[in-house]
Amino acid sequence: MREVYAVGIGITSFTRLEYPLVEIAGYASILALKDAGLDQVDQVYLANMAAARLNHQTAVASALVDHLNLQPAGAATIENGPASGAAAIKEGFQAIASGMADTVMVTGAERMSEVNQLEATDVVASLSHPLSEAIYGVTLPSLAGMFTRLYMEKYGVTRRHLALVAIKNHANALMNPFAHVQTAISLEGILDGPDAPTNNPIIADPLHFFDVCPVSDGGACVILASAEVAKKLKKPLIRLAGVGQATDTHAVHERENPTDLLAVRLAARKAYEMAGIKPADVDVAELHDAFTILEIAESEEVGFFKKGEGHLALEQGETKIGGKIPINTSGGLKAKGHPVGATGVGQAHEIVTQLRGAGFKRQVKNAKVGLTLNFGGFGNNVVCLVFAKE
Repeated sequence: MREVYAVGIGITSFTRLEYPLVEIAGYASILALKDAGLDQVDQVYLANMAAARLNHQTAVASALVDHLNLQPAGAATIENGPASGAAAIKEGFQAIASGMADTVMVTGAERMSEVNQLEATDVVASLSHPLSEAIYGVTLPSLAGMFTRLYMEKYGVTRRHLALVAIKNHANALMNPFAHVQTAISLEGILDGPDAPTNNPIIADPLHFFDVCPVSDGGACVILASAEVAKKLKKPLIRLAGVGQATDTHAVHERENPTDLLAVRLAARKAYEMAGIKPADVDVAELHDAFTILEIAESEEVGFFKKGEGHLALEQGETKIGGKIPINTSGGLKAKGHPVGATGVGQAHEIVTQLRGAGFKRQVKNAKVGLTLNFGGFGNNVVCLVFAKE
């Protein structure tokens, strides 16, 4: 199996964008091609979850190739819910590792603001099980609310811990010019102060407004290449060292223990084994915090902390920049934003940025190994990636 390197990255702002979906994807792709020093690739993978419903467009990968004049590159659209981005990177990895391609462009893009937020919520809710969840009005925030309540009761997590996740990630986003939410928040403002109930209304009890990611538009791109190509391009050698994917039951209530995120644990284990590392070797991580509770739970499942102790590590500052294992230096989905199909590629963009030493004010010192965790559905399809600086 050949080694695979990330040789180019590009990203748009994650916010509300008034451009067609293909132009959003194209802008991030052009930046990545320029960064890599390439004007052609062998294969294009476009990660997107819901263009057919949101934008009345299908075959977006073909449209992107035409938009960028990359013919005759192969093209395929990858749909894997909110984990589409990392799933597309996995496809790119396989294409290069197998020898089928030497250069692959992986772009993730979503334009969610083309519909109103109620319709966007409905589209995302289609991820739930159609016969045992969706028909009863289940949404992703409702599943997250129930998961959070169980976690609180079992492990002693409090609303203060959830607020600390949001405060940390908003602070990180203020150092990221591409982040959607550029607002500092405090415990007094969203939890303890007299105006907190108004500032931070309930979304899905016990989750409040600042526990939930925004609805975002945006695009991100990572160019992957073989070792031979990467060395010729003379870019910093950032190897995609580990790839892991795992699934769990579609319906959350069918899980033996609903507070266990089994697919997260198994996907991370596979990625570590391929990369030949342990959780303690990771210097920086981007975890899928669509809801604040997920950062805490995922930090345990990927092995950074013991089960039930993630919130304690958070409270002690271990997940801040400068802490033991900085998590979501980009601002995470919580503040950077969550354009679903682009999210996994955006996570990879941040990790490559960190390993290149280009994070500026949010740079993690001496970062050599980075991890991304892209969470599909409510943990029923998860992709984990490990990048390593050489």
